[in-house]
Amino acid sequence: MARAALRLGARSRALALLVLVSVALLPPVSSDDGYKHCEGVVRGWADSSTGREKDGDKLSLKDLLFFLHIPRTGGRTYFHCFLKKLYTNAQECPRSYDKLRFDPSHPDCKLVVSHDDYSLTSKLPRERTSVVTILRNPVDRVFSTYEFSVEVAARFLVHPNLTSAKLMTTRVLTKSRAVSTLDIWPWKYLVPWMREDLFARRDARGGDKVHSSKKVNAYDVEDMVMPLHQYINDPVAHEIIHNGATFQITGLTNNSYFDGAPEVRHCVRKHPDLGRIVLEVAKVYTKDNRLDQMLYVGLTEDHEESARLFAHMVGAQVLSQSGTLNLDLKEDVPSETDSHSSMVEPEDEETNDHLNSTHGWQNNEALNSTNDEHGKGNMTVGKLMEAYETCIAKLRKSQSGRRKISLKKVQEANFSKEARKLVPEAILKQIISLNSLDMELYDHAKKIFTQEHLMLKAQQSMVGQHRQLAEQKEGWISIIFSDEICSPWMVVLLGIGITMIIVLVSFAVTTRKRTSKLKV
Repeated sequence: MARAALRLGARSRALALLVLVSVALLPPVSSDDGYKHCEGVVRGWADSSTGREKDGDKLSLKDLLFFLHIPRTGGRTYFHCFLKKLYTNAQECPRSYDKLRFDPSHPDCKLVVSHDDYSLTSKLPRERTSVVTILRNPVDRVFSTYEFSVEVAARFLVHPNLTSAKLMTTRVLTKSRAVSTLDIWPWKYLVPWMREDLFARRDARGGDKVHSSKKVNAYDVEDMVMPLHQYINDPVAHEIIHNGATFQITGLTNNSYFDGAPEVRHCVRKHPDLGRIVLEVAKVYTKDNRLDQMLYVGLTEDHEESARLFAHMVGAQVLSQSGTLNLDLKEDVPSETDSHSSMVEPEDEETNDHLNSTHGWQNNEALNSTNDEHGKGNMTVGKLMEAYETCIAKLRKSQSGRRKISLKKVQEANFSKEARKLVPEAILKQIISLNSLDMELYDHAKKIFTQEHLMLKAQQSMVGQHRQLAEQKEGWISIIFSDEICSPWMVVLLGIGITMIIVLVSFAVTTRKRTSKLKV
């Protein structure tokens, strides 16, 4: 009975409808013609996404910057620690990072940061829009998505039951008008799903009883939390999580503005070999300027170099366009804080803390403290990096404390990089298999990242050479016009010397003319 109740409670009706409706809306086809139909659907979509001439220089920042934020890649850190320092609140597009269906028609709109997929560009002035994104190793991204779903959902366990949790959440959000994680894709699907599952498991075990086994796989605490192996095999995960980066960059998520997205996704899942067509659109040049044509592509795993590249490739251009850049291309010196560890899970800052503070992420002290005065007047790339390092240290500290509080009711789900090593190899291989498109896309992103690094290195070398020549010229000029050489007597002597040279040259020319006449 308990097991049956647990299974029934593990699905919310909304999530069940999400998957069922996606399939129900597809046109009926016979099994014989299924593959042909799907191939036509996918190729038709791909053809509509290709074939336009290249628009200008992809490395030049255009009027509007669209940060396509793939969940669990560290993008929230870039938003708070870079973009909030480069753009004013007035320059952010209306409701950017609020509800994700917004109208970017504000005349001063220069920045869009959103979990929306690439189809959002259909609502933007495409010829004036630059796109940037960050990718992450797909296995780590799946782990992080699972962990974050549990972390946010577990905050609701302070309530006696699911009904009470829902009522309180509605009241808090209505009163404060704060932005909740439950408003943001994909968490508006994943968190309620996990929340319902957590309450069902708590009811099944008879309350907040916590086991105290010394050795436990944090990703397989079945009596408390949906195990990872069950999570990755659920229809909801197939609909939203697996190959999520590929679908987001191609504009085919279940949050897409493209009406045909559900059918394309369905065909790719049913006939995996058709995923190659979708992958090519994500990778190569198309009319919508996908990964190869983005202004910047970062990597979560190489976050230190990614941040440095972002500061130089994007930050420097924002400052230059605003006329406030004091160019400083010296090598950035890492702060005393270990920047490698400081970005372990920074994106957790995107969560809404309405169960701890009842006012959402807008009242989070660490986040507010990162929105420092811009001080753009004397801003350099080096100073921007210093501000970034200080900011992520604050975010890391805030997130670490929050995670401990959030997981208090499910203590054995003690997620960490060390705990991930206990996950069976078979599950890791399954995650790789389920995310084969994302795995290949990530490899392609690494090649782009290497090219970005080499381009920046070449640019810095060229600027360094120009600067060296300029310094040499200034050196000679300063020597000539130094105080010792430019004393009154030295000026007189220099004038006499120049006059004598002119006289001697004139005399030599006159003598040569006379000699020529005598010969004649």
